[in-house]
Amino acid sequence: MNWQALEEELARWRDAGRAPELWWRDDDATARTPALSRLLALAQESGVPLALAVIPLSAQAELFASLSARVLMHGTDHRNRASTGEKKTEFAIAEATETALERLRRARERLAALAGPSFVPVLVPPWNRCPLELIAQLPVIGLYGCSAYGARKAPGRGVTQVNTHVDIIDWHGKRGFVGDEAALGATIAHLAARRRGAADAAEPTGVLTHHAVHDADAWRFLARFFERTRSAGARWADAATLFPVAS
Repeated sequence: MNWQALEEELARWRDAGRAPELWWRDDDATARTPALSRLLALAQESGVPLALAVIPLSAQAELFASLSARVLMHGTDHRNRASTGEKKTEFAIAEATETALERLRRARERLAALAGPSFVPVLVPPWNRCPLELIAQLPVIGLYGCSAYGARKAPGRGVTQVNTHVDIIDWHGKRGFVGDEAALGATIAHLAARRRGAADAAEPTGVLTHHAVHDADAWRFLARFFERTRSAGARWADAATLFPVAS
């Protein structure tokens, strides 16, 4: 897959009289680091809305000063509580739902107070894993959305799930940029599946980034990707419009 293939897929959407919607989520924010400042600058320069998944119990107050991004809730402390043989997760199967909810409630209160109007009450579970039983109970503590990775499932009444589908980091290899071919291939595959009805057409294609581990190629790709998609007519959604909040 290459840039021409992406443009051809976007052209198919235009020929069908449709404009594909995408959205951008970046994980693991805690402080106003040089990498995060660069991320915020990229969002401003590109005109692409940024949803920043912030770790509530590690977040520093200075992170939120003049913050031009939406703030989502990245678990509570991003600590791995998985049992032996279980994949990494903050929300282990063995943990009682009531215990996890109470931890989430306290973390939500802290993050909402720090972020103010930038806060969108959406849980982004660390490692993109969370039991459906817990997700279904999120409205009890004032969380009305969930965002993980891959095809979304029915999360429960009162919870909107909008996932990401394109991870630009090679976690199982060099832990840097996954490469143009892989990133574009995942994007085109999800867009094509939506266009053909093989995937949920109403779910925007989500791009997942991790600013702390971006290398030069990752930054270069994102700038080019945002410019090419926007110029081809794709719409980049603001997270606040994707996750309706119950009154």
